[in-house]
This record gives sequence, structure tokens and C-alpha cells, in this order.
Amino acid sequence: MKKFMTEFKEFAMRGNVMDLAVGVIIGAAFKSIVDSLVTDIISPIIGMLCKGNFDTLQVGFLGVTLTYGKFITAVINFLIMAFVVFLLMKGINGLSKIGKKEVPAAPTTKVCPFCKSEINIEATKCPNCTSEQPKPKPKEEVKL
Repeated sequence: MKKFMTEFKEFAMRGNVMDLAVGVIIGAAFKSIVDSLVTDIISPIIGMLCKGNFDTLQVGFLGVTLTYGKFITAVINFLIMAFVVFLLMKGINGLSKIGKKEVPAAPTTKVCPFCKSEINIEATKCPNCTSEQPKPKPKEEVKL
């Protein structure tokens, strides 16, 4: 039992779990803000076009009441949340690229000095003109 509790403590205190917990709490708080925005501001504005409270829009169909106003409100909530998460991730990805330099890929081909065709960088003979390729020069050390 002691080993189980130790493993659980290590798991619960791991950085990713704590980050996830903070994210869920902040997400829930932000959801209430978005809900209020849609319910208290956006829905009444749309409701003015519908001549009534947007949340109470409903239609009867075969003895069943479909409250499509609440559904549309939920869709608007989702779209706002998804857009904010998109902007947040775009910003985080942009910040993570700051200060990082892209390292160019090592060349995989070279030009034959005799026939000027492109060949594999490791080739010792040109497959086109069959000429021996010069050995690469050793890299010189740069001393500071």
C-alpha cells in the first residue's frame, strides 16, 4: 500500500498533471465568462432581430417541443471557445519560435566538376561521365 501511495504521489505531482489541472480550472472559469457573453449580450442582440428572447425560441413538432434557441446559443458558445483556444495556441506556438534558428539541412547532392551533373554527395565516381570525384577537403577548425 505504501508503494502504491508513493507512485500516486509521484504521478499527481508530475508537471504535466499539475499543468492540466490548472488548464481545466481556468477553462471552466473562462467558459462561464463566454456563457455570460453569449447569454447576456449576444443572444439579446440576436433576439432583437427575432422580436423576443433568443433563448426561448422553440417550435412544436409532433407533440415535442424543440428549443432550438438554446441549441444555437450552445453552438455560439462552442465557436467562441474554439476561436479563443485557436488564438491562444497560435500565440503560444509563435512565442515558442522566437529565438530559435532553423538549421539548414545537410546537402545530399553535389555537382560533378567535370560534366556538371548532379550526383549523390557520397559518390566517388560520377554515374554520368564516370570520372573520379575529388576527395572532400577536411574541414578547417576555426580558432577564436
